[in-house]
Parts: sequence; structure tokens; C-alpha cells
Amino acid sequence: MTTIRVRLTLIYSGLFLLTSVVLLVTVNLLLRRTLDARIARLAGGAVAPTRRVPGDRPPPLPRLPELANGVIGYQWQVTALTVGILALVSLVVGWLVAGRILRPIHRITATAQRLSLSTLHERIALAGPKDELKELADTFDAMLDRLERSVAGQRRFIANASHELRTPLAVQRAAIEIGLPEDVGEIRGTLLLHNRRAENLIDALLVLAQAEHGLDNRSPVALDQVVRLVLAERRSDGVTVTQRAEPFVVDGDPVLLNRLVTNLLDNAVRYNHPGGTVGVTLSRGVLTVRNTGPHVPQERFGDLFEPFRRLQTTRGQGAGLGLSIVAAIAKAHGADVRANPNPGGGLELVVVFAGSEGTSSTGGTPE
Repeated sequence: MTTIRVRLTLIYSGLFLLTSVVLLVTVNLLLRRTLDARIARLAGGAVAPTRRVPGDRPPPLPRLPELANGVIGYQWQVTALTVGILALVSLVVGWLVAGRILRPIHRITATAQRLSLSTLHERIALAGPKDELKELADTFDAMLDRLERSVAGQRRFIANASHELRTPLAVQRAAIEIGLPEDVGEIRGTLLLHNRRAENLIDALLVLAQAEHGLDNRSPVALDQVVRLVLAERRSDGVTVTQRAEPFVVDGDPVLLNRLVTNLLDNAVRYNHPGGTVGVTLSRGVLTVRNTGPHVPQERFGDLFEPFRRLQTTRGQGAGLGLSIVAAIAKAHGADVRANPNPGGGLELVVVFAGSEGTSSTGGTPE
């Protein structure tokens, strides 16, 4: 695929060469026509009758046609050489001119590639005459202004929603625990269960929104220590969990990375058979979580990372946000997530972080 710079170079060079060739050919043809006319007049004068001195030889006729043909042939050779030199010069000049014309486009592209939700304050600020490229850059900067205001408004909304939604649920839970005696049967337990589910759903939505908005601050995080901490705090619920974690440092958010590992492990345990196994491996920057859960139909693989999509299992239901949060957190850290089925049931989910030395097939347990 040719770039715009190459195409512009070919256009400039082609137009320049076409103009040069037409000019040189026209000059050569006019020169040939003029020489033929002059030779015809000179030849006519050479054969005119003249007075001869007795005993003198007649003067030889000049070989003008042969001389003219030699001059014209030399002229065409010079023309061909000139066209070849002009072709090389036009390519070099066209390449330089095209690069200078496209320099503002490269600046706009570099800025767009560098931008993220944490660097929306940057602008192109293209200087120069008020032309089409300046108008394009100013339009892009205006769009970034609107986007930055929108993101700032969303972040304020998330912060306010976090407070406004959690506070009444906390009050409701306290009222249930304090106001209802334990001898009311299953009503108290049911209310507390739904209250906890609502709190977990709100927490999950807020984490998902935070992850999708990118990372404001990054710091080195020892991912192997995060994995060990999550495994030490998480109950296995009758599932055998094995681990192998090699040292690996990720430049990111420790809280979100902890949530990523927690969601992977929670899904692997929840979507599993009683007495099943879960294997957690961190090797060369590739985090793999593999379980022995139920078979996942091939047509459901497109739903694994979609919000509020669940697979029917026998070990409880979540909010359907587990892998959505995993995918959002991985994307915010520049990681790649893929899922593949395990032979005999269950899934393998692999998160490949930036800077990893290896890749492997992926999969996971959905929520």
C-alpha cells in the first residue's frame, strides 16, 4: 500500500516530467524544421549557375543534410539524458515537497496517537497561515476541548454516584441488621443478601466506569505479589487452587490490578465443578487462569466480555460484570485478553501484558 507522500511525489514528478518532455520534444521538432528549411535554401543557392574559370574544378556541394542529421541526433541524445536527470531530480524534489506539505498531518496524527483519557489536555496548536490544514488542526483541538469537558463531567458524576448510591444502601443494611431480630426467619437473611448484591453491583459498575476512563496515575506494581495476595485472601469454596507466579512488574494502578486478578479467580471458582481445580500462572508477563468448569458453547464466546452476560451454572450467579471489568482494566494497562475452551470443559483466560516475553492461547471463566 503506497502512502500519500509517495503518491504526491509520483504526481509531482509525473507532471514535471510530462511538461519537460513536451517542451524538449517541441524544441527539437522546431529545430529540425528550421534546419531543414535553412538547408533547403542553402542547397538551392549552391547549385545556381556560376561563372567558371577555365581549368578550375567546380566547388563541392556542402554536405549539409548529413550535418543537420548529426546535429539533430546529438540533440535527441542530449534530450534523453536531460529527461533522465530531470526524472531523478523531480523525484527527490517531489519527495521533499510532499514531506513538507504533509508535516502538519504527521503532527496531527502523532498527537491523536499519543492522546488518552489521561492526556486530553494536550493540543496540536498548529501555527501558520489560515489554510485547510490549520483549519483541520483547530477543529481537532476544538473536539478535544469538548471531549475533555465531557470526560471531566463523567468523572464528577461517577464520584457523586459513588457517594449517593452507597450511602442509602449502607443505611439500609444497618437498619436491617439492627431493626430486624434474627428470629424473623428467612426475611432478614434475604434482605441482607439482596442488599449485598446491590452493593456489589454498584461497586462493579463504578470499577468498570473507572477502568474504561483510563489511568490518571501509574506506578510500578509487582504483579506476582498481587497474585499471591489475592490467592491468600480468596476462599477456594471446595475448589483446589494452584499457583505459580514469577516476578513481573506492571506500570499501572495497584487497586485495579488487584481487582483484575480477583475477578479472574472469582469467576474460575464460581464457574467450576464441586471438587474441581483452578490453575493460576504468571510467567513472563502472561497471566493465565484455567479452571475445570462446565463446557462453554462456541456461540457464547462472543458474550464472555460483554456486560451483564452470564452463563448458566450451578454454583451461583454474579452480576455479569466480572470479565467486562477484566477486559476494561486490561485495556487500560495496554494488555490483551483472549479466551479459549479447555478440553473436557472449563476455560482458560490469558492476560498478556505489555512487555511480556511470550504469548499463549487464552480463555477464562465467564461471569
